[in-house]
Amino acid sequence: MPFPDAPPTVPIFIRSLAQKHGDHELIVLDDRRISYREAEAESARLARGLLARGVAKGTRVGVLMPNGPDWLVAWLAVARVGAVLVPLNTFFQTREMHWILRHADVHTLLMLPSLLGHDYCERLEAAAPGLANAGAGPLRLLELPHLRQVYLWGDCDRAWAGSEADLLAAGESEIDPALFEAVEACVTPADPMAILYSSGSTADPKGAIHSQGTVIRHAYNLASGRDLESSDRVWSPMPFFWVGGFVFSLVGNMQVGATTLSQEVFEPGATLAFLERERITVALGWPHFGKALAEHPDFQRRDLSSLRAGNVPDLLPTTLVPEDPLLRPTALGMTETCGPHTWTRLEGALPESRRGSFGSALDGMSHRIVDPDTGAELAQGELGEICVRGYSLMQGLYKVEREAVFELDGFYRTGDAGYFDAEGILYFTGRLGEMIKSGGANVTPSEVEQVLVAQPEVKEAYVVGLADADRGQSVEAAVVLEIGESATGEALRARIKRELSAYKVPRHIVVYPSGTLPFTDTGKIDKRKLAEELGDTLGIP
Repeated sequence: MPFPDAPPTVPIFIRSLAQKHGDHELIVLDDRRISYREAEAESARLARGLLARGVAKGTRVGVLMPNGPDWLVAWLAVARVGAVLVPLNTFFQTREMHWILRHADVHTLLMLPSLLGHDYCERLEAAAPGLANAGAGPLRLLELPHLRQVYLWGDCDRAWAGSEADLLAAGESEIDPALFEAVEACVTPADPMAILYSSGSTADPKGAIHSQGTVIRHAYNLASGRDLESSDRVWSPMPFFWVGGFVFSLVGNMQVGATTLSQEVFEPGATLAFLERERITVALGWPHFGKALAEHPDFQRRDLSSLRAGNVPDLLPTTLVPEDPLLRPTALGMTETCGPHTWTRLEGALPESRRGSFGSALDGMSHRIVDPDTGAELAQGELGEICVRGYSLMQGLYKVEREAVFELDGFYRTGDAGYFDAEGILYFTGRLGEMIKSGGANVTPSEVEQVLVAQPEVKEAYVVGLADADRGQSVEAAVVLEIGESATGEALRARIKRELSAYKVPRHIVVYPSGTLPFTDTGKIDKRKLAEELGDTLGIP
């Protein structure tokens, strides 16, 4: 498909890819693999099933599945009828699952019943107790008032759920292929395609609305800046429910007809065997994945000689990766901009003059730096808040009025701090707020603090990020107990693991005596000093 000559919609995109790449493998999950032609056919069947069960343009459809063919086919099917994808984090505990399903007004949920010991049916029933008395037919739940139907991929032993087979059979018997084609023809680049959630500057996640045109155009733009070919076999453990795994990796790979290699679980020994077997050529992910693989006993005996490119330093030949991390080309992005909005178009190491830089604006994107307090535009080279505008910027935040999201001229204030030099190169210096970036995931301190304070023994809780060589930052917490109560940090950690995704759970919880935490003169917790104290206590420099 010549881009952007054809309208960038998912129906046109997948049909064009199937015609061009046919039986070439699109995605591999362990031993399961499907081609571009099979993905087109399977997603068409599922899309007809969704139509038969009332899913239409604008319907919000949740998908709770790991990376792999099922997730891919579900996304394609949802988008082909003009419905809106709501990817659900497979790490979600009950509280988090309930919040997203309710906030996104999910109407139809497609999910696995369980994964790696996590029983999603039980979590959904805990999130919506009304399911206990629900049977076949449209759901009517006070806890999730918009949810009407759930379909399970796998063993279906719940009266309130249908099966994947039910959906496919309904589509075959009730929806004429001509009607499906007519529905696809109504999908436009302007239609919302997905609501992608990420942690915001408050305790609640934010849902960024991205259109069909935005996702396909941006994935194309990003893929054009990568050394990527249809013969490539790209491994990326980044989850599809986040923008990096979805847009940058999966859809970007599809743009050139490459193969995406995925696994249900990352286990260094098994992953090394998988990468050797599948003849990996490109590795995309966060540094701690590469470190775990490189330190595994099997690393030296596995043949990864086919690997030629990527951004996982420990896996790549030293000739391809600058030893100094600050001289490695990188980019800056966020969910709200559908991934990177700056780009470094250089091979090899950055020049010393650009040490620690994040590249220049991607084509179609523009920036300005403003004073975080006044919003006044700052001069070149001055440090301030990064604002962004352009084709990959979200349509808005779900359930937030547009005027509360964008400036009058369309710029979005990112909450990131930085400056541009005279050559238009961005230097990012950190978050204006307190967001913790751990292992590629955003963690909002206030969300973790609220869960800790909800424990009966805890009076106060404060969460900070400390530098971590493997994960970028580690999540750490300090708590003060109620008078007369006793609890250890490890006991609290074990308890909140049931309420928070694993990457949000503090690595350590330190119990402070009342009155010993550092506060400012205005009575606010001094998190800078707290981080220093925790670092000293835990022996973290």
